[in-house]
Amino acid sequence: MGRFDPRGTANRALLVGVSEYDHTAPDPQGVTGQLPAVRYNRKVLADALHRGGMFGAGEVRQLASPSAEEFNGALSLAVRETEGLLLLYFAGHAVTSTSGRTLHLQMRTARVVAGELPGAVSFAQVLGELCVAECRAEMILVILDCCYAGNAAEIWHRFDAPLSAKRKILLLMSVQPNRCILGGDADEATPFTREVAAVLNAGGEVGLSRLYRAVKQRMADARYKAEDDDDQLPQALAPPWDPDADVLLGAGPVRQRSGTAPGTGPDETPGATPDRNGSDSVNGSDSVNGSGPAPSTTTTPGRSGKATAPDTTTTPGTSGKATAPDTTTTPGTSGKATAPDTTTTPGTPGKANTPAKTTTPGKTTPTITPGKTTPTTAPGTATPTAPSRPPDAHPHSHSHPWLHLLARVRVVMERLGSLVLSALLALLATGAGGYGLFALIGDTAPCGPSLELRVLTDPDLEPAMRRAADAYVVSQDNLDGDGCRRGGITVYGSGAAGVVTALGERTDAWQQPREDDNPQRDIGPQPDVWIPATRAAAERARAAAARQNRVFARLETDAGPFAYSPVVLAVPERLATRVKPTGPSLSELVAAFESARPGAEVHRPDPALTGSALLATTGLYGDDADAGRAEQALTRAGRPEPSAVALLCALPADDAVDDRSAALVPEFLLRSGVGCHPADRAPRTAVYPGDVPGLEPTFVRVRWEDGDRDLQARDAEAERFRTWLTGEEGRAVLGEQGFRSPSGARDLIDADPVPEGLTASVLPVESADPARLESVLKRYGNAHGPGRVLFLLDSSGSMAGRWDGPGGGPGVLERTLTGLGGEDEYGVWALHGTGRRTHTELLPFGTHRLPEAQRALAEAEVRDAEADPHAALPDALEFLRKRGSDDERPQLIVYLTDGEDDTRLAGGNLDEVVERAKESGVPVAMVTLNSGGCDRNRPGTLVAEAAGGRCLDAADDLVPALHDEVARTGTGEE
Repeated sequence: MGRFDPRGTANRALLVGVSEYDHTAPDPQGVTGQLPAVRYNRKVLADALHRGGMFGAGEVRQLASPSAEEFNGALSLAVRETEGLLLLYFAGHAVTSTSGRTLHLQMRTARVVAGELPGAVSFAQVLGELCVAECRAEMILVILDCCYAGNAAEIWHRFDAPLSAKRKILLLMSVQPNRCILGGDADEATPFTREVAAVLNAGGEVGLSRLYRAVKQRMADARYKAEDDDDQLPQALAPPWDPDADVLLGAGPVRQRSGTAPGTGPDETPGATPDRNGSDSVNGSDSVNGSGPAPSTTTTPGRSGKATAPDTTTTPGTSGKATAPDTTTTPGTSGKATAPDTTTTPGTPGKANTPAKTTTPGKTTPTITPGKTTPTTAPGTATPTAPSRPPDAHPHSHSHPWLHLLARVRVVMERLGSLVLSALLALLATGAGGYGLFALIGDTAPCGPSLELRVLTDPDLEPAMRRAADAYVVSQDNLDGDGCRRGGITVYGSGAAGVVTALGERTDAWQQPREDDNPQRDIGPQPDVWIPATRAAAERARAAAARQNRVFARLETDAGPFAYSPVVLAVPERLATRVKPTGPSLSELVAAFESARPGAEVHRPDPALTGSALLATTGLYGDDADAGRAEQALTRAGRPEPSAVALLCALPADDAVDDRSAALVPEFLLRSGVGCHPADRAPRTAVYPGDVPGLEPTFVRVRWEDGDRDLQARDAEAERFRTWLTGEEGRAVLGEQGFRSPSGARDLIDADPVPEGLTASVLPVESADPARLESVLKRYGNAHGPGRVLFLLDSSGSMAGRWDGPGGGPGVLERTLTGLGGEDEYGVWALHGTGRRTHTELLPFGTHRLPEAQRALAEAEVRDAEADPHAALPDALEFLRKRGSDDERPQLIVYLTDGEDDTRLAGGNLDEVVERAKESGVPVAMVTLNSGGCDRNRPGTLVAEAAGGRCLDAADDLVPALHDEVARTGTGEE
């Protein structure tokens, strides 16, 4: 399609900002707090849209803190009235399910009630309104400035609607998936909305592609942070953009600015050239269909130790050129100064080198330290190429002469030292020695841009590899003969299993992303170096590549690891004496710890995302253990944390949980610590299982087909980093981070002293086996894949008084159904009768849409008969046992009763059912609507314990607890 210009049509912008909420903390059902910054969001964005000229009088509506009903009404009206461009903006609180598959926008009256979110509007519901047949809008842009905004992209992909309707909907999101953003300052708009308005206010024709690139660059330069100190990275979802396929959002008057490269139009980016080793440098590593994880970067200036003039701002896109004070220059220009108080448009992501900054979310304060400048380069792009010039031209020949002089002074400072330089400058200041100074300096130019090496690693290794990269970049090994830094390093982490798949099976899509297959979005830029948690991960990727017809990346794996760290059970210090410190199997350690005190919990990160968790899972599953039962031994209140770092950060959020919880993590994190918010943490001691392989980080060089533009330089830089990392200086940094020697007795590299809670030497466990890891990962996926749940609803006559309403039997079951997703299989048996037929099928077993299941429960009736749990429970156990015989998918039986027929579960009948429950391997939730049903030695308690399930009665918070049990088995809202 050509660029859509909405001028001359009926356009609408609905700006929804929820700054005030009726229910806030400490109300347990309230949202976390008010959002005063959102009041400014509505105004600054409305002003920017009016100024841009796309929306006429009355076409921009601000909706201040509406209820869900008011929001739905306003959106419906906007959909009916729009014929051109419909822009929907939302800022406020939002929540997601622990599976990350839903997103709910919380309006003024929002509350959080177990299993329900009154006062919120699901994003799927928003999409449904935008895709109605009556919608006449030609294009729809949804802008979300809220927690978990990036989750909207997956919901868009899964949303069932005609493709023609979905393609009209474009998304611009303030943060990547599964991240929560900060609330901003009370006296100005939130960072994302503030930057969107700033780009629109710059004037000229602003297309959506330019808006996205510019906002992304501005936020990267300002180093805005989400919660847990993650980078806040805006995301986008749309058809591929180019100058002729875009949506025009503004065409306001261009603000006067200087320094724009000749021939550069409003939506053009100077100097964009294809990068055959990565993606083209206009879009960098990011597909406009989304954005991959933005790596933290350590990028080098051309020369270490350069002095800068006071009160100057180094310009993105230049090689350290200074500008006049209080000016902002255009990235991509040749460092030309602009008039004070002007704003210009950011240029190409990946072309900008910005000085190191000290920032507060929402406030950017560039700081240039004399003698040390640390620019940041956008991830995934090749290092900028210096502007072409005649061979005899100086790189600053187009700048002010005094800038040229400053650049030469920097060189002299390094060569002569500050004392000699001070004397020379004194001579220059008195007018006697200027010629001598220039003769001494000669024609020496500042250093050119250095090559940027992209290093992809496991999420657990990322903090340590980042520190190693920082140390390497400033080391003497990274300086050439002129004192210029040879290279910089970008370190970024991504889910371990996804990386193995991408390097083994998706290298073509990594070079040429598609809307439905885009590793650049899902993982990050094409790496030059990969450092997996184990050598086995690299072998798995190579084995997968060998099965492909053609691969576009070749992996060159070192013969052995460069460090070692065992996977440990980190137990609270005061409980450590209850568990043997070394030797037993992990399953034995877990059992011993959980019996050490009531309520003890064992937590593990997601094995699909981090190598240490996958290694731990090999120990949990053993050789023959049932994966489902092994997973039941772990505490799973929701989606597991994405890394061991995140897990150790999350535990102190609840002191009681922290004090009674053990965590399966790499040992080195207990020494290096984790960079989360300060908190009082339970001291932990490492317990070393004897059957879990350790982390063995290994250096893997990744060579891309057609990535030969700077092949020799990139090879040399990769080899320099590898040599440094495996040498004395690299080992010292790794030792500080808590790693051990990769061979021999696996001693701590830095054992002076041995940290409290760790052991000086450990017996190494045999290295991870690639086939074993592949099998365990598959079994884990089955154990957490679509589940099977069989509900047994006591429909006997005694249930008549506990049947109607949300607290009655059918109502309780209905309120748990949101824990099941569209791929889960479930059914409902109505139990009645004591003869050969003990139940009727209320809802056939299989997959269902939620309304279908709700209708079936609404039609359920009490029968004039007794129920026979002695016959029905074994039938149900056998029913699910047969269905799970060929896989390890999670299964659950829910038996809901008033307890009146428990007399049939006594004596030999009870013993028989308990024995069948033990043998089946199917967990059973025994739910009694009366109190006392889960007292000691009651039938419900004994059957649930035998089956590895849970007993619940009226003394419990019954509905939320049962919902959690169902959600653990299913794939809905956990």
